[in-house]
Amino acid sequence: MTNAVTPRVGFLGTGLMGEPMAENLLASGVDLLVWNRSAPAPERLAAKGARVADSVEQLFAQCDVVLMMLSTHDVIDAVLERGTAAFTTHLAGTTLVHLGTTSPRYSAGLERDVKSAGGRYVEAPVSGSREPARRRELVGMLAGDDDAVAAVGPIIELLCASTTVCGAVPAALTMKLAVNVFLVTLVTGLAESFAFAQQQGLDLQQLRGILDGGQMSSPISRVKTAKYVDGDLSPQASIADVLKNCELIVDAASQASLPVPLMQVCRSLFAQAVERGDGTLDMVAVTRP
Repeated sequence: MTNAVTPRVGFLGTGLMGEPMAENLLASGVDLLVWNRSAPAPERLAAKGARVADSVEQLFAQCDVVLMMLSTHDVIDAVLERGTAAFTTHLAGTTLVHLGTTSPRYSAGLERDVKSAGGRYVEAPVSGSREPARRRELVGMLAGDDDAVAAVGPIIELLCASTTVCGAVPAALTMKLAVNVFLVTLVTGLAESFAFAQQQGLDLQQLRGILDGGQMSSPISRVKTAKYVDGDLSPQASIADVLKNCELIVDAASQASLPVPLMQVCRSLFAQAVERGDGTLDMVAVTRP
């Protein structure tokens, strides 16, 4: 990658999704500066060629484009020091690329603040979990001013199998929530199917073969049927994260006076799973007794 495409690139937040995404940028030849709130991931990335910033201040000072994969509104505001003079110092002259999933309303407000600080802002949420991130099979959605989207598009393409420009902020995050309506209801239904079969004493391998060989099969269903049969509950998308997405969808639908009965049920199921202590498990464990 040439400096004309990525002059100086930083990655803010190298957790479950951020780390494999940063690895792919490094593998593509991007000179990457990284920062994370905890040490292990930056240390692993440093072994693969990344430079590690001592602070958020240093990362913004040395980068023209900052990719941000942080988990919640509160974490983003705290890391960016939003509402302080430091926020303006960080964002002036910088293009901030928001890769995570937050509410569309929050993203629109963040864009206003970034522009007021003299920066540019692009939404670039992705559809996919840790394994698709590792394999560069994510589907990216972008929104923002045309010049900002054009500037960061080549970087996002290094992370994704495909990208779609959705329009102005917050169209990309709204699109991501629409995608997640289908994703969450699909995997929840799949988990309930396996729970039903298990309770009836059926052979789960046979169920997996039938589902994987039929017209309902898809890349996500095949991954999740394998996890269920193997008893592998390590998180690709954790129950706690899915609950956050359910809440974002229900809230956005409520603001638009739209009924989302399936998502209401899913939100209740994932909330119950978190309450019983399963928040860190993969979403296939949502129906676990």
